[in-house]
Amino acid sequence: MQRIGIISDTHGLLRPQALCALAECMQILHAGDIGGAAIVDALAAIAPVTAVRGNNDTDAWGFGLPARATLAIDDVRIHLLHDIADLAIDPAAAGVRVLVSGHSHQPAIVQRDGVLHINPGSAGPRRFRLPVSVAMLEIRGAEVTARIVELKLPPNAGARRAQARPDGS
Repeated sequence: MQRIGIISDTHGLLRPQALCALAECMQILHAGDIGGAAIVDALAAIAPVTAVRGNNDTDAWGFGLPARATLAIDDVRIHLLHDIADLAIDPAAAGVRVLVSGHSHQPAIVQRDGVLHINPGSAGPRRFRLPVSVAMLEIRGAEVTARIVELKLPPNAGARRAQARPDGS
């Protein structure tokens, strides 16, 4: 079994709770609005990272990221992008089994036309009353399952930004 961590919309804030939730992952996918190289570096200390550019990744580093990525894990093709509105392929026709996007900050897992759509929500600054979350994808051959993991935050955890450090502090 392959356990893949999915994170999005960190916006420069990588919470220790997110690092803890992703600690057992064999690979991590970041669906954009990352907020800087330090976030990817901290995630890469856990597992290999595939990341795409979000609409807020507008600095020179962010523009160096691809807008979308397709990868295969075991028998499963995964397509990763930030905003589902920018989807330029028919995932089912392209043989994609899992479609990962972020942008809305709303966690969701939905099956459509044989394609599992995953939005992990936002793991960064809280937006409105939406949960702060990541997602887990488990792959066994061609079989996939996914779940949303809501991060347990201290009562006073607001929308403050912090620099991510490799040790997660």
